Amino acid sequence: MAGNKKENLTMKMLAALAAGLIAGLGAIVIRENVNPETWDVINRLLFADISAPGNESAAGLFYIAGQLFVRSLQLIIVPMVFTSIVLAMIRISDSRKLGRISARTLGYFLATTLAGIILASAAGMAAYSAGAFRSAGLDLAASEGKTGTNALMIIVNAVPNNFISALSNNSGVLAVVVTALAVGLCINARRDRIEIIPKICREISDIITVFLTFTVNKFGPVAIFCLISRTCASYGIAYLKPALAYVLLTTALLLLILFAGYALFVKITTGLNPVPFVKKTARVALFGFSTSSSAAALPLNMKTATEELGVHEEIASFVLPLGMTVNMDGTAVMQVIAAIFIAGCAGYDISVQTVLMIGVLAVIASIGTPAAPGAGAVILFTILSGAGFTNETALMTYSLILAINRPIEMLVTALNVAGDTACAVAVAKSENALDEKVYAAGTDRQ
Repeated sequence: MAGNKKENLTMKMLAALAAGLIAGLGAIVIRENVNPETWDVINRLLFADISAPGNESAAGLFYIAGQLFVRSLQLIIVPMVFTSIVLAMIRISDSRKLGRISARTLGYFLATTLAGIILASAAGMAAYSAGAFRSAGLDLAASEGKTGTNALMIIVNAVPNNFISALSNNSGVLAVVVTALAVGLCINARRDRIEIIPKICREISDIITVFLTFTVNKFGPVAIFCLISRTCASYGIAYLKPALAYVLLTTALLLLILFAGYALFVKITTGLNPVPFVKKTARVALFGFSTSSSAAALPLNMKTATEELGVHEEIASFVLPLGMTVNMDGTAVMQVIAAIFIAGCAGYDISVQTVLMIGVLAVIASIGTPAAPGAGAVILFTILSGAGFTNETALMTYSLILAINRPIEMLVTALNVAGDTACAVAVAKSENALDEKVYAAGTDRQ
């Protein structure tokens, strides 16, 4: 029964994605073939961002539906991350095992990110050398209001100076992770004297599970339809024309890693058949693609890893929330190619040393990227500043990235969440905490 429900939900999500793409393409056709006044009426009724200036009287029905769903999931991000990590710390009573799991988790995260950056650097340099990034004719206003920050501030901001503020900011999830780790370790050291806090965390976790199941099952497919169709309608084909080389290269690389790279990673690290992983992770990747938020996809990722891939809860509760904050493979890949693209368009000469610097900055910056829609493109400015790509043309090209990057960000998120799941499976296998019967179940009925 449970398996049938999961398959039905997956089919509903796939159907919603297909319907959303069809509706979005239909909206693009209408947009290109009606007068601006007619399109403005349609856009304000269905797709307009009602929070943007000038849209005070817009209805934005699809925007509202999508935002209600995403916000419902964001509502449980902080409590889910905090309680899941605290409970994971409590469950692991062996301090040596905890240290081993932490080391393996971070090692796998770093390995997948570095592999993605190396591949992106090679592809980006090949496109740059071929002149694909030099001929883009750009006529845009320079980006305003973006400032670079020292990437090492990520380390400082990871330790909050106020416990309450750390738990009240979805953009500072890394601080929540550090706080939860500290609380969990302290409880672990005094487990014989502390009883109330673990009980509260378990009860909050149960509430989150019920809330999540209801929200995803009842509203997920409708929200995916609204999010996808609005994305297509709002970011039409015309936005992609000025930077077609960047879009095609980034999309091809992300798809390659998503469908082949992680399957190879699972095969190498576990020795298992990667087909069950690819099939069962597809729903999580699709959900991440639709919402463009790793944080919004975390609850579904937790359920999939534990119930369908056989990852023990103590591993999933530690690896996945941590991965949501520090494992941003797709973000790093996108940022490397975007930085090389911007440098090429702006007339900078790119050497191997420059690419290495971009790669290092991408690793650091991706760790601090909030798990929210559009964050990766904004954090990209930190890399540009660190690499010295700050002339006027670079700023204009950066503003182009901000304009066209929404479809790329959606695919980036799919990669990020799939990478978290792959690392969770690898860590679980190394700790003998992977139920291989559950992992393989349901994939032989073809």
